[in-house]
Amino acid sequence: MCAMNRRTVFSLVAFAAIAMPLLSANGGEEYPELPRRITGETDEARAERMAWWRHDRFGMFIHFGLYSVAARHEWVKSLEYIPDEEYDSKYFSRFDPDLLDAKAWVAAAKRAGMKYVVLTTKHHEGFCLWDTKTTDYKSTNTPFGRDIVREFVDACRDAGLKVGFYFSLMDWHHPDYTVDIGHPRRPQDKRDWTEENFARLNAGKDMARFRDFMFAQVRELLTGYGKIDIIWYDFTIKDKFGKTYKDWNAVELVRLTRRLQPTAIIDSRLDLMDTDDGWDFVTPEQFKVQSWPTVRGKRVPWETCQTFSGSWGYYRDEETWKSVPQLVELLVHSVSHGGNLILDVGPTARGEFDARATERLDGLSRWMHWNSRSIYGCGPAPDGFDAPHGTILTYNEKAKRLYIHLFDYPMGFLPLAFLDKIEYAQFLHDGSEVKIQPPATHHSQSGDQKGALGGLVLPVKKPAVDCPVIECWVKQTNKEN
Repeated sequence: MCAMNRRTVFSLVAFAAIAMPLLSANGGEEYPELPRRITGETDEARAERMAWWRHDRFGMFIHFGLYSVAARHEWVKSLEYIPDEEYDSKYFSRFDPDLLDAKAWVAAAKRAGMKYVVLTTKHHEGFCLWDTKTTDYKSTNTPFGRDIVREFVDACRDAGLKVGFYFSLMDWHHPDYTVDIGHPRRPQDKRDWTEENFARLNAGKDMARFRDFMFAQVRELLTGYGKIDIIWYDFTIKDKFGKTYKDWNAVELVRLTRRLQPTAIIDSRLDLMDTDDGWDFVTPEQFKVQSWPTVRGKRVPWETCQTFSGSWGYYRDEETWKSVPQLVELLVHSVSHGGNLILDVGPTARGEFDARATERLDGLSRWMHWNSRSIYGCGPAPDGFDAPHGTILTYNEKAKRLYIHLFDYPMGFLPLAFLDKIEYAQFLHDGSEVKIQPPATHHSQSGDQKGALGGLVLPVKKPAVDCPVIECWVKQTNKEN
């Protein structure tokens, strides 16, 4: 993933897919025109293929690799300009997550209400978590000696969760992968980012050979582990000294993916946004959207990828961790704008989730145990349902139920401008009735505004839930609905 919180070149990289000019890494030529459709899949078939994902709304990312041993950011090799020899002698030779239990990882995700899990099969460092035949740079050649991808897939299937593979398009370890602005061997002074210097660094490298290697790895992953539900390709740096879809041969990569895993959902980081079917969902990273994202004026499926803290990989000394209430609000906010949330955990070098991650997963487990009905199958509230102050609304179209999330708990009464549309209300955590009070028909001598609009009568004391939720049955004008 992008390094979003460092005062480095990666503040540039993080937004490159949006803000950089459309230039190629090979001479700065403009992009050729892409076909509007790559695979010919219809919009209806795509919607059917993605229906489970749009229903489930909530997933887990797992970032794990050699950087977990360094324990100071998954981009540590690049951020600190560490040479291959030093990186491998320190971390590859000592990679031994002896406490790793993929079933425990997946069980924690399932308890937290997550319905799919995406594992970094290979991150930018190039280290592979499966027993690949393409390179010796893999988990089975470390002291650990095990195929982590295999254990992960088996654990997900045993638990009934969907399986996702993250695959880095970048590979800082491969000798033919050309140096770009994210590479550990890039010039450390930005003033030295010149065509001459990058040409010198890339002398003898051949991206065509690298693409053959990359495609072989993708084939292994997509044929060796059964049905894969999500493919997360990451990511394109659209800069003069970055990469474009041509460097990945992204059109053929999508076609290969569709042939080998026809039902898999693909993210949007292959630099194919100008096509209609070269991607399935957009991926706002580490920020909350303010409205449903659109592409060419049309609302599109989306998922915000977020960390518990400021790092994707395990970072021992990183302390900007989000609280459980913040995480609940992030989940509800995403659903209320029609999107999904995937939350990341970076296991320690010994293969476990650390105490900070476990505490937050436990908090999410408690909240989702009671309130998952306001998440699964839900989306934005219909027109005419404006959220009262301090609340966020979600709506289940199939069940015709509205969910009012009380982030700012009111003192005994919640006015509702849409009260005439509500048939019945209850707290979701315990199913207890919440009384509906009609609008007042007379003026209070004290000037009290309570009941002027009508609303819901609540206990003065907030229920013992991080964010209480009121479930409302919405009146239907057509009773057959």
